[in-house]
Amino acid sequence: MADLIERAKQSVDALIKKAVPALEDAPGAVSIPKDTKNGDFAANHAMAGAKTLHAAPKAIAEDILANLDLTGTWFTAAEAAGPGFLNFRLGDEWYSAVLKAVSNEGAAYGRAEDRNGKKVMVEFVSANPTGPMTIGNARGGVLGDTMAAVLDWAGWDVWREFYVNNAGHQVELFGQSLEARYLQILHGEDAVEFPDNGYHGDDIKALAKEIYEADGDKYDAMAPAERQKAFIEYGLPRNIERMRQDLERYGITFDRWFLETELHESGYVAETVDILTKSGHTYEKDGQLWLRNTDFGADKDECMRRADGTWTYYAVDIAYHRNKFVERHFDRVIDVWGADHHGHAIRFGKTMECPELGLNGRALDFLIMQMVRLTRNGETVKVSKRTGKALTLADLMDEIGRDPCRYFFNASPGSHLEFDLDLAVRQDSENPVYYVQYAHARICSLLATLAEDGLAPAEHPDATLLASPQERELIRSLASFPGEIRAAAAELDPSRINRYATDLASRFHKFYNACRIRGEAEDTARARLALAQATKQVLENALGILGVTAPESM
Repeated sequence: MADLIERAKQSVDALIKKAVPALEDAPGAVSIPKDTKNGDFAANHAMAGAKTLHAAPKAIAEDILANLDLTGTWFTAAEAAGPGFLNFRLGDEWYSAVLKAVSNEGAAYGRAEDRNGKKVMVEFVSANPTGPMTIGNARGGVLGDTMAAVLDWAGWDVWREFYVNNAGHQVELFGQSLEARYLQILHGEDAVEFPDNGYHGDDIKALAKEIYEADGDKYDAMAPAERQKAFIEYGLPRNIERMRQDLERYGITFDRWFLETELHESGYVAETVDILTKSGHTYEKDGQLWLRNTDFGADKDECMRRADGTWTYYAVDIAYHRNKFVERHFDRVIDVWGADHHGHAIRFGKTMECPELGLNGRALDFLIMQMVRLTRNGETVKVSKRTGKALTLADLMDEIGRDPCRYFFNASPGSHLEFDLDLAVRQDSENPVYYVQYAHARICSLLATLAEDGLAPAEHPDATLLASPQERELIRSLASFPGEIRAAAAELDPSRINRYATDLASRFHKFYNACRIRGEAEDTARARLALAQATKQVLENALGILGVTAPESM
């Protein structure tokens, strides 16, 4: 019962080909019409078979109808329409089966029954631990976490990972920024020059103050390199812990926080580059080591080792992904990256096709998200991490709460997102998260109120009592939930669940306004209550995937 719609499509195809065996090889397709007044399923077999049968589509359609036997199927009627379409209408048994499936499976309705046994890593956020979580991190966090949840529901063994860039130029700059603020405390701001491109945020000042209050002028006479190293060792763990706390408050936890330094200290970066070199894929130029990435179809080569002997980010990233596949045996890896990484993702994907790296056909995919623009009162809210004039993830949750953050940031990853802070806190139908949550709360209130009157949902509702267009549309929407999850997983688009939840809430509100419950005959009222209860369950499941609460009252 987990995929009633797909089974219904297969049934239509089989019925047509049984009615007219000559259509067995015709490439007919079954679809769901946008307007269900034209039927629940539409088939184009008559048109697709016109050339094979040397007949007009309308004549073929009439021939199919004349030989069609719907006995024992989910369909009660079929008719020809337009140039040769065949429209099929579902019967009461199918609608009853949907409600039965939701009731039986409950909180598991929509989950794949057969786990595929394959391991997938979703790596997301992976921000430099040089400051607070930004709005870009906030969107990546939601998209990654929801994508992981979708994959889990679709049958994958899911692993969430945060890659900590705790090495390299950004970390050096972090140490220099801390050093400058510390020395400014000791000697005055005018006496110490702040580094170019340094981190100006208040968090840097706060960390420097912590160091001074703990150790006074202990580091004043220390050599700069030693002092910066000490400050990095002090500041990074604190920043990482704050990031962890902010993300947990955001409803996101990781299976592992993978430190970049692990790759360096183990020699894994050097080993990986050595594999590429021995395979003939690198060359020396101007004291640097380059990867001949054009060997794998990329549009340019990549520097792997700088003239000073340090590894580039590209080399480290190859080693990290080799670690994911070769050492930890993930069957699939999905990286959630920002729009500025689009070109890099294409080139890096080509690199990882190198056979010597050992992926052996295992899949590396990228979920590329577009930029976020925050607005308040119609004005853009600035979010610069470098200058410190930023609205952080923690600030955002303080202002509007976790649920709107998670719902709004899970918009289509391929589209630029304009996040209206005013809309996110409005309590009306214009706010999509409020709209969906209100539908759930409304059902809870309905069930509780009628329970006081002694009216409970029917255990086995009679679908003949749920025959209005609003009731049938709502049941069809419930049936489509498992397919939406699988489509979201296949397309790497977790925002499908947002759109589904909003549509389901809309269909419930239409049902609620059109179909009275209190005052109706008891069997009708109880059947409609059962439909409301099933809708409540599916809304809970969808909101659970999104990491959004399903309130019982609002």
